[in-house]
Amino acid sequence: MTDHETATSGNALTGDETMTSGETPADRNATTGGETPADPDTILVTGATGNTGSRLVPRLAALGHPVRAAGRRAPELPGAQGVAFDWYDPATHDAALRGAARLYLVPPTAAPDPAAVMLPFLERARSAGVRRVALLSSSAIPAGGPGVGQVHAALPDLFDAWAVLRPSWFMQNFTDRHPHAESIRTSGVLLTATGAGRVGFIDADDIAAVAAHALTDEPPLRGADLVLTGPQSLSYDDIADTLTALGGRPVRHRSLTYDQLHDRLAADMPPGFATLLAGLDRAIADGAEDRVTDTVERITGRPPRSFREFAAARWGT
Repeated sequence: MTDHETATSGNALTGDETMTSGETPADRNATTGGETPADPDTILVTGATGNTGSRLVPRLAALGHPVRAAGRRAPELPGAQGVAFDWYDPATHDAALRGAARLYLVPPTAAPDPAAVMLPFLERARSAGVRRVALLSSSAIPAGGPGVGQVHAALPDLFDAWAVLRPSWFMQNFTDRHPHAESIRTSGVLLTATGAGRVGFIDADDIAAVAAHALTDEPPLRGADLVLTGPQSLSYDDIADTLTALGGRPVRHRSLTYDQLHDRLAADMPPGFATLLAGLDRAIADGAEDRVTDTVERITGRPPRSFREFAAARWGT
């Protein structure tokens, strides 16, 4: 089962606004702002209570940036101003964007077509004065690929400074609110169709650290496509062995076929999305995620956390 924080299907950019000859996205931002001028230091964080957003907000506040933490119920987070924001309620968009010049984008969860709601919002953001964007995507989705890949491909025509964070699968999916974590807690079993395939699992803290740099470093990143992994590529058998050694109870990985996983998922979600998620597991089995990058260390100056370190901090004795 996929462990990403993003949705993964979508369509193409259909906006009708164009730039005049010689005009840059930054120029256009400067001339089409809304009623409240954008503060160049203010950052709007969507998904502020999620895996990465909740870790990013305090980092940005500690750096002295005014932070607007966006969520459906205007989150109350230390060092941030909570603002109501719902991807599917355009009436919340202008108020959330007011005064912000930088933007952290977490796509709507499990959206079958994230580009359809995200691209109109990004047009508004550009007009409101947003100049720098960091988009959370997935290592499995390149620019122009399905879902958020369509948003990735549209960024060069919308903003002058942008970076796309494409993390591998999250370590937190074995500990937090996720079907893997629930299955471990209730039955001591991990169910996947990944076989012996390996993944460069990453700590959400490391993703947030890269996001903070993408939003605050000078000069800004321009067109960065950042594939983020942990320091090791591990199979789900490796994960189960580590959890068994550190957690005080047996955990085993049970391999399913693609069809078995698809049918389990389809019982709880639309068939098309079940097909997509089962397909990601099959891609892992075929080696698509068996890689390690140096991006976290290159951007942050420190190596990413290993899964053993992560698990020991949670369960170690």
